[in-house]
Amino acid sequence: MTTVLTRSPFARTWVRDPWSPQLAVTEGPVPAADVYREGEDLVARLDLPGVDPVDDITVEVEGRKLVVRGERKDQRSEESEGRRISEVRFGSFRRTVTLPKTVDGDVVRASYDAGVLTVTVPGVFAGTTPQRIEVTTAA
Repeated sequence: MTTVLTRSPFARTWVRDPWSPQLAVTEGPVPAADVYREGEDLVARLDLPGVDPVDDITVEVEGRKLVVRGERKDQRSEESEGRRISEVRFGSFRRTVTLPKTVDGDVVRASYDAGVLTVTVPGVFAGTTPQRIEVTTAA
């Protein structure tokens, strides 16, 4: 995910754009994620090869948080012999995306194809564009 940083006019630092989604890594082996805005929708794509989408993945909305949790199970047999090199991490995972506003879980869509889980939160950015207010002077 790309985090958008802007220069704060009141400090000599860079700050995170409050309109961009925030992705949190919370526990376990972490699947790679790509979270982005597509129009008024938020799309989160997580790499989850070898995971059973029906039995091992849970997608939930908790207030302003989209939570994806699951488990990548070790499919190796106990009888494996000899040396083995493995870069695959097994175990439970949890990824959380902070949403700009609360959403109804009934509108969230999730699909799994070719090892990639795609979660779409439609309309979560609707009405989040800042509106400019005219400043008047007392003259």
